[in-house]
Amino acid sequence: MTRLSVNINKIATLRNARGGNLPDVQKAAVDCERFGAQGITVHPRPDERHIRYRDVRLLKPLLTTEFNIEGNPVEAFTNLVLEVLPQQVTLVPDDPGQLTSDHGWDTVKNKAYLRDVIRGYQEKNIRVSIFVDADPRMVAHAKETGTDRIELYTESYAGNYHKDRERAIHPFVEAAKVANEAGLGINAGHDLNLDNLRYFADHIPGLLEVSIGHALISDALYYGLENTIQLYLRQLNVCGN
Repeated sequence: MTRLSVNINKIATLRNARGGNLPDVQKAAVDCERFGAQGITVHPRPDERHIRYRDVRLLKPLLTTEFNIEGNPVEAFTNLVLEVLPQQVTLVPDDPGQLTSDHGWDTVKNKAYLRDVIRGYQEKNIRVSIFVDADPRMVAHAKETGTDRIELYTESYAGNYHKDRERAIHPFVEAAKVANEAGLGINAGHDLNLDNLRYFADHIPGLLEVSIGHALISDALYYGLENTIQLYLRQLNVCGN
């Protein structure tokens, strides 16, 4: 079964718009778990425009499922991760002012750098996933970084799903085959939603986890958080992988 990790960044964005602690990010994370989420994802950025480093520290003792921290492994981020010790860290090549993640690692050019960074996390028993495009070559070279998993960047799939879903899914299927042959675990995320999630999960062999934030939190405005999480789980639980 593919696991659902809920990215709660957008809840923090709403809180930060007015200051104070409404909505309560920590309570929202615990509620997501209570409603069935099998993991919580956060992506603290250097400007702390949504999730703050303090949030990460407060969340760790509260969570009972998998805690996944995403980010560019700059010194401050790495120090935070090694302090908090989540179950998983997902490395993303974000620029400091980037609005949202928009590309994966070049695992050829950054191989030596990633290898050193990944080793440091794994020495603390933290599972490592690295963000990659659906490019079989990048996936193949990801294996040589020593990472445990890859996270497929799914924006192109989501953007083209309603035009031609078979064509949109094809590069991801090919990338997943390479990952499976290399013994890499497969995660996925970015723009997955209630429309496109089932088809994606049903066609990606070995998909272990999806991380979904923006669409899920947006849907929760209409359906409620508990019901929304159940709707997403239903998309995953009916899949054939």
